[in-house]
Amino acid sequence: MVASYLPFLSGGVAIGFAATLMMTLNGRVAGVSGILSGLWRRTDAGPAASGAFAIGLALGPALYALAFGRSPEVHVTSSAPVLVVAGLLVGYGARMGSGCTSGHGVVGLARLSPRSIVAVAVFLATAVATVTLMRVGNVS
Repeated sequence: MVASYLPFLSGGVAIGFAATLMMTLNGRVAGVSGILSGLWRRTDAGPAASGAFAIGLALGPALYALAFGRSPEVHVTSSAPVLVVAGLLVGYGARMGSGCTSGHGVVGLARLSPRSIVAVAVFLATAVATVTLMRVGNVS
């Protein structure tokens, strides 16, 4: 039973550790959307740091495979158009909310930031509404 949760727990610990390292060493919030947007716009962190972060994200599945001896299972049940629209909406929402779930949810909540608490509440409510609408409308 515990072993089935180990990969998820390990991922959560790794995200928290990475966010703590970034805040401690760079004084910056580990917000994925903000860091990745630094790849094509000028930021304080610079494109090299953003690029290193993006490469680290891309190498995540390989590290998982090394740690657990198998690739992570990915089940995508939605169509490509739905995924494209969803990705655009998430990007637009992250831009409007000045951050995404990693920045607001991991770092912001840990810092008890009122803005992040509101942002995460909006993220969760939107997710519940979206899943409900997709299931009622049988969209996949």
